[in-house]
Amino acid sequence: MQQKKAVRSQANERLQGLSGWAVLVAILLIALTTGPDALAASASNPATADQIHNTLSSTEKAADWRLLFDGESLTGWRTYKQDKPGKGWKVINGELIIDGRGGDLITKEKFKDFELTFEWKISEAGNSGIKYRTLGSLGLEYQVLDDQKHRDNKNPTHRAGSLYELVAAQDSKTLKPVGEWNKGRIFVRGNQIEHWLNGEKVVEITWGSADWKNRSQKSKYHKNEGFGSWEGPILLQDHNDPAWYRNLKIQKL
Repeated sequence: MQQKKAVRSQANERLQGLSGWAVLVAILLIALTTGPDALAASASNPATADQIHNTLSSTEKAADWRLLFDGESLTGWRTYKQDKPGKGWKVINGELIIDGRGGDLITKEKFKDFELTFEWKISEAGNSGIKYRTLGSLGLEYQVLDDQKHRDNKNPTHRAGSLYELVAAQDSKTLKPVGEWNKGRIFVRGNQIEHWLNGEKVVEITWGSADWKNRSQKSKYHKNEGFGSWEGPILLQDHNDPAWYRNLKIQKL
């Protein structure tokens, strides 16, 4: 049994990053290199392509990356001001889903300097976001938005990928349509802050710089001393709209 589990784990790791016909080809190659057990495990479960989500490669493990979401449960999370997740947050088919009635979801662990990668998709005219370096419900926010139909799209700093209220994501960004998965990345180390969207850096700013101070003073956060420098939980925002997340991986820096 242990040997079969090891084979299946190796098979899943080799399938990371593949989809569609590439997965079918990979399954046949795996069968040739790891034997019939791997092929049987893949063929017996048509959701194999989904199972490669929310896992870490051997390279990621060696670099001390961790999963914030295991694809099966809400372990390590709770709703803001509660000791457990709200009922509006659900895990379905390896996806972390908010139906708009769950309250903000936060990690039980605190973070300050880290790299976070994740995938997200939003409902039509929907709004959500990922907050970090938080204090209570305040924090820097990676905006998740339907740029086409949400009423907040008139402010460039409120559009998808932006550092909410402070720095607008580049106009040249690549944003997938509603219902399709986008890949996000947040990098914060010391005073350096970066947002990435679908492989492109769309936001970069230095906390405490003249540019930062100017933007902060003009924002709604101008009275929050130390805003952007705190250590706190990662927060997934419930903005009363359905949103989906998966593959949340973090590396402390």
